[in-house]
Amino acid sequence: MTDFLKMINVRGIGALDHKLGIEIIEASPERIVGTMPVETNTQAFGLLHGGANLVLAELLGSLGAWLHAGGTKRTVGVDINATHHKSAKSGKVTGVATPVSRGRTLACYEIVITNEAGERTCTARITSLILNDK
Repeated sequence: MTDFLKMINVRGIGALDHKLGIEIIEASPERIVGTMPVETNTQAFGLLHGGANLVLAELLGSLGAWLHAGGTKRTVGVDINATHHKSAKSGKVTGVATPVSRGRTLACYEIVITNEAGERTCTARITSLILNDK
């Protein structure tokens, strides 16, 4: 059985993901789960910044596409969108990415972000291009 979480830990996550305090807690091509603290990622009104939601969503969806492609090919996001349903003011949010479609050249993931009460705060979708090795 492939240890997808170990693959991610070896690959690492980006500098911005580290700055936002994102942690990957579950990983497979079918489901990627990560958490992010609210307190250090707020906008001027003390609410979780919408851009932080997008960083979390992009990381989870991109990792899903990368794992789907075998963990060896480069993947790049070509489209991302999000709807913010409810604000988060404290604690952590959890993002869960699941595939909408996965093919040879494109992978699309939906990311549902919830607060600690399990309430949906954001829904995002990312489409990633799977690049062939050069």
